[in-house]
Amino acid sequence: MAISSFQTLFAVPMTCDSCVKDVSGALHKLQGITKVEANLPDQLVLVEGTAPPSAIVKAIESTGRDAILRGSGASNSAAVSILEIFHEADQESVPTSANGSGDRVVRGLARIVQVSPTVTLVDLTLRGVTPGTYHATIREFGNLQYGASSAGPVWSGQSAGAEAEAKAIGTRRGVLGTVTIGANGHGSAFLSHPFQVWEVIGHAMVVSRQEESDVSPLRNDENTVVGVIARSPGMWDNDKTVCSCTGKTLWEERKDEATKGML
Repeated sequence: MAISSFQTLFAVPMTCDSCVKDVSGALHKLQGITKVEANLPDQLVLVEGTAPPSAIVKAIESTGRDAILRGSGASNSAAVSILEIFHEADQESVPTSANGSGDRVVRGLARIVQVSPTVTLVDLTLRGVTPGTYHATIREFGNLQYGASSAGPVWSGQSAGAEAEAKAIGTRRGVLGTVTIGANGHGSAFLSHPFQVWEVIGHAMVVSRQEESDVSPLRNDENTVVGVIARSPGMWDNDKTVCSCTGKTLWEERKDEATKGML
């Protein structure tokens, strides 16, 4: 399936024309990039093409600069899922936070953007998990009280017509695909699937080494990560530079999140 071109906007710390040249040069080396526009005064970089956002971030980081995704696609066509571990939670115990202590332990991130009425792209990245093949799915519920165990079965889809279309091309609507984790504990996948973003908002995403079972729910372990799918800004929908809650700048917030494992 051919991937349609889409736009992404990144905040990048740039102080001079040389910075712009370095960032633009690194991005143009990526396969699938058709346009790069840098705005030095606002420290923004617009990228158009078919390259995954995670690859764009990695290319910018190769120049020694950080990058924060500020928007992707049209309004109401993008989403994100922050994937955390819940290995101390199960259906027989008292509900716990992501790692049982109240502190978040982030092991992955899924950036989601709809590029056509029938095609949505999922840019999935995992870090800090055991090497192997992982299965990415959207679940029926968004209940993370007990992590993967309370997220329910694989999402079946609300539209009978859409479900029939997915079956016709040999897919299940909630089964996204697999991602291979290398010896360093890192891995990524750029997946294409026939659903619209609005359909999956509020559902949980689970990425795990466990095979699906029709008998029992997934278990929580150190290599199963879970997150709720939430809306994220489209192009030009997010102009925040200072958090109204904490008073921290965009980059101060980024530093705090990075210490918790945010990608």
